[in-house]
Amino acid sequence: MKTLLASIVLATVVASASLAIAQDGEIRIATEGAYPPFSYTDTDGSLKGLDVDMAKALCEAMNAKCSIVAQDWDGMIPGLMANKYDAIVASMSITEERKQQIDFTNKYYTTPLAVVAPNETDLAGVSAEDMKDKVVGAQASTTQANYATDVYEKAGVEVKLYPTQDEAAADLQNGRIDALISDKFVLVDWLNGGGKDCCKLIGDVPGTETEAGIGIRKGEDALREKFNKAIDVIVADGTYGKIVAKYFPFDIY
Repeated sequence: MKTLLASIVLATVVASASLAIAQDGEIRIATEGAYPPFSYTDTDGSLKGLDVDMAKALCEAMNAKCSIVAQDWDGMIPGLMANKYDAIVASMSITEERKQQIDFTNKYYTTPLAVVAPNETDLAGVSAEDMKDKVVGAQASTTQANYATDVYEKAGVEVKLYPTQDEAAADLQNGRIDALISDKFVLVDWLNGGGKDCCKLIGDVPGTETEAGIGIRKGEDALREKFNKAIDVIVADGTYGKIVAKYFPFDIY
């Protein structure tokens, strides 16, 4: 009986806490903070990037109070499911595997995968045959990691996975890997900055175009629809285009 009573008390406390969060009305949003130009931590410790700007614009369109926090990529979905935050705005590709765990809004951008390699590389293309005898890097738990292991590794290519994109790029610059596969827009930004002296774009990976959406807990249909309407609003009123233009000279929708 004591165990049962304790369980009832605990359930009541948890329910009360959840109700307090709901009544507060704040939408808690997670981003990675280590995936420039989509999210990164500035020198003053603040979160910046396209994902962050999008999150703020969407909250304004919803007339909602929001807070944005950094979350390591590997813990992104578990954190959402554990109610640490209410939404993920972190360039997360909408995949069938992820949809088994969480729901997604409509897309807020579309991107293919691409490959970069050192300027002096003899790499002529991005196929598994082209990658023979090469070491290919990718960020773990991403669509690019899935492609690298499902296509390259199964063809006998050595694949190295990294916790963050920055770590993978650093190993490419330092000659520890021969090529890096990632989101094309992230690679383009990197090549326009610190990566331009060492590396070049080899090409897009055919058939890998994916849509990035906002992750929402299953059952939170009202919140998902609020985000969907807000996406439509900022695309229609030009806010979306202004945000994208800060980072890319081309449309990503």
